[in-house]
Amino acid sequence: MTRLKGGAVTAVAVLVAVSGCTAERTGDSGPGGTAPGGAALAAADALTVKGRAPKTGYSRDRFGAAWADTDSNSCDTRDDVLKRDLRDVRFTDGTCKVSYGLLDPDPYSGKKVTYRRGRSQVDVDHVVALSDAWQKGAKYWDPSKRIALANDPLNLVAVDASTNRSKGDGDAATWLPPAKAYRCPYVAAQVAVKKKYGLWVTAAEKAAMKKVLAACPDQKLPTGGNPTRAPERFRAR
Repeated sequence: MTRLKGGAVTAVAVLVAVSGCTAERTGDSGPGGTAPGGAALAAADALTVKGRAPKTGYSRDRFGAAWADTDSNSCDTRDDVLKRDLRDVRFTDGTCKVSYGLLDPDPYSGKKVTYRRGRSQVDVDHVVALSDAWQKGAKYWDPSKRIALANDPLNLVAVDASTNRSKGDGDAATWLPPAKAYRCPYVAAQVAVKKKYGLWVTAAEKAAMKKVLAACPDQKLPTGGNPTRAPERFRAR
């Protein structure tokens, strides 16, 4: 991820088993923290390599209702990310519903983008696309883990909508942000999320990740984030 509001970068550094029911939390660094220098390249090198599984059975609904309030703060996940990433934020009715803000700069394009509610100039992107996750392990998870991934702020970033639409469900082998200065933190965020959730990568994807991170060998691995299981009230969905 790129510079967020306050200059923070968030992603995750905990490797989590695919099975099990206990919600696991990250270490003491908390949201916006980072693991030691160089950790991103080492973590990328350690990711499991497998072939991409078929997309059969994938739908957005398999990851729960969009923008579920999994952190129980009474605001939906999308608005939480907008509040975190935008500058000069304004609200409608309280402090949850973001009505206005600025991406300055947008991490993917480097442009200054204005957010106004109801328009499509800003997306909240899954850094590791949900379809990509489905084909690299998430197909076999229980619903609570998929819901957690879809709403983990460490896998989410507010970005320019038009630039984001070119990404689709691409991984690092098929798409990188046009803003070259953001490629190292972007790939580091993907590595961190895949490490946390136990997702695998293809051989081409790992090679692409390592090529990007080799140009920034001191790139830290972002840390922090929500548990890898959604709260009990979401688990039966």
